[in-house]
Amino acid sequence: MCESQAPSNILTYDLPYREDSSEYFSIIRPMGWPIWLDSGSKHNNQGRFDILSAAPRKQIISDDTGTRCISLPPDAIGSHSIAGSPLATTTFYGNTWAAIRQETPLTPGDPQPAALNQELPFTGGALGYLGYDLGRELEGLKNLKQDDSLLPLALMGVYDWAIVQDHRLQRSTLIVRHQVNPEHTSLLIQRLTTTESQEDPGSAFTITGLKSNTEKGSYLEKVEQIKQYITEGDCYQTNFAQRYSARYEGDLFEAYKVLRQELPSPFSCFFETEYGTVLSLSPERFIQSDGVNILTQPIKGTAPRGASPAEDQRLARSLLDSPKDQAENLMIVDLLRNDLSKVCQPHTVLTPKLFDLESYANVHHLVSTVTGELQPGVTPADVLAACFPGGSITGAPKIRAMEIIEELEVSRRSVYCGSIGYIGFDGKMDTNIAIRTIAANHKELFVWGGGGIVADSAAEQEYQESLTKIGVILETLNNI
Repeated sequence: MCESQAPSNILTYDLPYREDSSEYFSIIRPMGWPIWLDSGSKHNNQGRFDILSAAPRKQIISDDTGTRCISLPPDAIGSHSIAGSPLATTTFYGNTWAAIRQETPLTPGDPQPAALNQELPFTGGALGYLGYDLGRELEGLKNLKQDDSLLPLALMGVYDWAIVQDHRLQRSTLIVRHQVNPEHTSLLIQRLTTTESQEDPGSAFTITGLKSNTEKGSYLEKVEQIKQYITEGDCYQTNFAQRYSARYEGDLFEAYKVLRQELPSPFSCFFETEYGTVLSLSPERFIQSDGVNILTQPIKGTAPRGASPAEDQRLARSLLDSPKDQAENLMIVDLLRNDLSKVCQPHTVLTPKLFDLESYANVHHLVSTVTGELQPGVTPADVLAACFPGGSITGAPKIRAMEIIEELEVSRRSVYCGSIGYIGFDGKMDTNIAIRTIAANHKELFVWGGGGIVADSAAEQEYQESLTKIGVILETLNNI
């Protein structure tokens, strides 16, 4: 075990590299609030870093009762669990964004934004999810439905240590902030350097009663209703989704390990708390920032993979050449350029890539890239609040599209179409759009599929696309 040089607030230790990060996750999982930001190492484009942690010092929880942060004192990290601890204190906030701003400040002594060693994407900060409905709160939109998923609007832990697995360099690093109890650090290192995972295989996973909350006929009717709104000038595009639900038995982590093999994705996650569990297999980045520069990569435009190489190439070419899909993508690029302009310096918002093809196990996607330079003093919470929720999963204009979603979708979106990722004390941030995502609670799981509806959408094709996007997930859950 080798302690490495690092900024004054951070200690780093070399760990044995494990090709399968689930081995490290199994070791830390019993510590509470375990999270694994999983880059889907099989996906060559972006599958480099995995970030794993557990036992956060603080828990930010937003639900129907408000936003609160439950904290332990720094010297109790690792020796006490937050739940029921007499040492825990609770701070209440007016909203989630205020809590994130206060609890993840840029820390003096940390490497400055854009100057941090690029081999360490995360050196402590917040990890977790922000649910889609935080966006409705930002815009003051009416709440027309109850959330039967029963997951909080947002769950984020503030973590003072993490394991970073670099699959490109085959290197593992334990990052520990200076306030962590040294005895806890020693015990953690001892656990992590154990040759084999200390966890027994979880119980077998099964689901029953898988069903959609939207009958096909109703889905087709609502697509036509959105097209009527477009004709009347209410919007240009609206994202519309259906939700599947099922009862489950067994270990959700066993299900996740199978799902990530079947659908490797660069912005995946497994996050487990007493409030519920999130399994994400997202291909889409929402916002990445180094504290100075910002990048977003919306997905709009989808085609299924082909049964043969020739058919696959034909489908990919058809997607690249599709005027409908290009128009759909461009609408969202324009929306995101507008969102980024709220927090970026004038004339710095650019679109270096438009309509790139990215191919995954189940689908081809059109992906564009929008970049900008942040105004001085803008925080990650400011950026998220300015852009949330991502335009690729609302439509344009955003507020009217969200009103139509609220009217026509049968249930709350919960984690779906929100965002999962990290916000670092060093000013860095990387987040996904929580599509291809499962929310689970009280032995019930939920998974959503949808797509953008535009003026020339064909209702039957849109229905099939909503199934194509989550078909691998549904089939895998049924066959585990």
